[in-house]
Amino acid sequence: MNVKALELRNVSVVRDGKYILSSIDLELDAGENLAIIGPNGSGKTTLVQLFCGNIYPYYDENEPAVLRIFGQERRNLFEFRRHVGIVSMDLQNMFGGDTTVFEVICSGLFSSLDIYADRTVTPDMESMVVSSATIMGIEDLLERTVSGLSLGEMRRALIARALVNGPDLLILDEPMTGLDVSMRSKFRSMFDILSKQGIGLILVTHELSDIPSSMDHIVALKEGHKLAEGTKKEVLTDDVISELYGESIKVIEDNGTYQMLVVGGE
Repeated sequence: MNVKALELRNVSVVRDGKYILSSIDLELDAGENLAIIGPNGSGKTTLVQLFCGNIYPYYDENEPAVLRIFGQERRNLFEFRRHVGIVSMDLQNMFGGDTTVFEVICSGLFSSLDIYADRTVTPDMESMVVSSATIMGIEDLLERTVSGLSLGEMRRALIARALVNGPDLLILDEPMTGLDVSMRSKFRSMFDILSKQGIGLILVTHELSDIPSSMDHIVALKEGHKLAEGTKKEVLTDDVISELYGESIKVIEDNGTYQMLVVGGE
């Protein structure tokens, strides 16, 4: 029996008596790709926090929640780190300006934001950092400091950091926010390449244009509920996207890339 990369059943999150997520069911096979879409406040970030073990599901003794990552309900940090790489845009503001790209990537080996004096970086670790940087096309930037990076270069460094442990699953939380059209296209291509290498991807975004062509499993969240789940053809429709964003929207597809066009409404 194959272990699921992700398995959620009846997962809810409650804060101050309010349901932030409500009865979410979701499964993801190992190596499968998933895009989670929805407007701000839909519960996307809360779902990522659940995946990362930063928060836990609401306990209902009548309908207990199930949340498993690669078959594990109780999170073992070392096993989790071996299986899952996380790219959160919160990270990019946590590294000091004099931190080098090498140090950013290497910190992923220690699950820290720094390489402390009591930690030894072995030759094997150095090779892992270089390999991860090469995958992301930033091997020539390893000695450059964070303060000298463009936004796109910093995002590549964060993705390389998430890849350095050789994860089976990469969680990407709004990785293209703030990037221009050209750089977004390059990132989509990079994600397609990673997918072909067998790495599962979970992309969290509010922009349909961020979704790479290799992703065909879509979940739409609205106000903490799963509004729709299915393929691109099933979910990225005028009706579903209009309901999701509360606007009259036309979905336009061009060579595998989707765009939203607001066409009016009351």
